Amino acid sequence: LAGHHGVVRYDPAELVITARGGTLLADVAALLARHGQRLPFEPPSFGSLATLGGTVAAGLAGPARVARGPVRDYVLGARLLTGDGRVLKFGGEVMKNVAGYDVSRLLAGSLGILGVLLEVSLKVLPVARGTRTLRRHIAAQGALELLGAAAQRGLPLTGSFWSKGELYVRLEGCPTGLDELVPTIGGELLDEPAAASLWHGIREQTHTYFTSARPLWRLSLPATAAGVALVPADRVAFEWNGAQAWINGVERQTIDPITRAAGGHATLFRRDDTAVGETSEVFAPLPAPLLDLHRAVKCIFDPAGILNPGRMYANL
Repeated sequence: LAGHHGVVRYDPAELVITARGGTLLADVAALLARHGQRLPFEPPSFGSLATLGGTVAAGLAGPARVARGPVRDYVLGARLLTGDGRVLKFGGEVMKNVAGYDVSRLLAGSLGILGVLLEVSLKVLPVARGTRTLRRHIAAQGALELLGAAAQRGLPLTGSFWSKGELYVRLEGCPTGLDELVPTIGGELLDEPAAASLWHGIREQTHTYFTSARPLWRLSLPATAAGVALVPADRVAFEWNGAQAWINGVERQTIDPITRAAGGHATLFRRDDTAVGETSEVFAPLPAPLLDLHRAVKCIFDPAGILNPGRMYANL
C-alpha cells in the first residue's frame, strides 16, 4: 500500500484526522505535532516504514495506553477492501456515528485478516502542557502498590515502566500542578531530554531490557500481576501499572503456568531467531466456540481465505 498514501482530511479544531492506509506514521505524527496534537495511544513504529493502516491493524499502543486507552477507542471510521473485492465503509468522523455493530473498531488489532485498510479516521488529542518523569529504586511488589495507589487517587499518570528494580513514572498536565504532585511519587526527577529518550526507548523497544535474550513474551494481566513472581526479576518488565508484563528468554513451558497463575494470557511477541524448528503459536489458544466465531467473522469479509491466512491462528 506504499502508493496509497496521503492525508484525506484534517481539521485541527475537530480533533480528527483521516488518512489513507499507506500513509507513513511518521508523516502523520509530524503533521499533528505542527498543530500541537498527537495520536493519544502513542503507537510504536519499530522503524521508519510504519504506516497508519499497519498501526491500526497491529493494534499496538505505547506507554500512554495506561491513561488513554487502546487503539480501537480512537478509531472513528474506516474504508475497507474485502477479500472478495468489495469496498466497504464503516463509521464516520465523529464519536457518535454508529448504529449497530461498530465494525471499524473491530479492525483494530485484526492484523489484516479481514481486509485491506484503505482509509482510517482517528480521534486525536492535544499535547500536554507539561510533563514530569520520575525514577525510583523499588522492588516489583512495592512498585505495583505505588502505581495502584496513584491510580486510585486519580493522578495524571500517562506512563509507567519497571525493570530490574527501577520504576519510571510519567505525569502529564498543568506544570504547576505537576510540581505539587512530584513528592507523592518520590524519586529522582529526570530532565526533559532524558525523559523523552527513555519513553521513546520503551515505546520502540530500544531500551536495554528489550535488547537482551529472546524470545520475548507479552503478558496481559490483572493489575496485581502476581504470577510474574514465578520468574527471576531480571527477566521481567512491567508497563501500564502492571497490566502489561514482558518476559524475555524463557520458553512456552515456563510461560504457561505463569499465565494461568496470573489469570491473564500471553503472546509470543518476538521469536528466538537462533531457534531451529520453532513452532510455538504466537497467540494464546482460544476456546473452540470463540475460534468458531472468529472464523465466521473472517468468512464474511474474506470468503476465500486469501488475506493473511494463518497470521493470527492456523486455519484462520
